[in-house]
Formats: sequence, C-alpha cells, structure tokens
Amino acid sequence: MEDKKVFMVLLLSLYNCVSCYRIEPGTMAGIISADVVLTLIIVVVTYQCASSRRQRRENADKVYMNVRANCKT
Repeated sequence: MEDKKVFMVLLLSLYNCVSCYRIEPGTMAGIISADVVLTLIIVVVTYQCASSRRQRRENADKVYMNVRANCKT
C-alpha cells in the first residue's frame, strides 16, 4: 500500500514539473484576428487576379469577334 502512495506522489510531482507555455487571452485573440485578416487578404487578392484574367479573356474574344465581323463585309 505504501508503494502505491509513493508511486502516486512521484507521478504527481513529475506531472507538476512539466513546464507549460501559457498564452494570454489577448495574445490568442491577436493571433486569431491576424489569421482572419490574412485569410481575407488572400481571398481578395485571389479574386482580383481571377477577375482580371477572366476579363482579359472576354476582351480577347470580343476583339476576335470584331475582326471576323469586319472581314466578312
């Protein structure tokens, strides 16, 4: 019985000696906010790039169609 108590004390003392890094709530809120802002920036930049690429393709088709129409007359 005494061995179990000693074992439990050793186990608890080892558990308490483990150092944990404490993160303050303000720091955690800052990290989460920065992550959300960075994600939104990535989404907006990606959308802008895709939109400009689509617009260039549509403009190229319009020019091609105008050239064909001019050649027929």
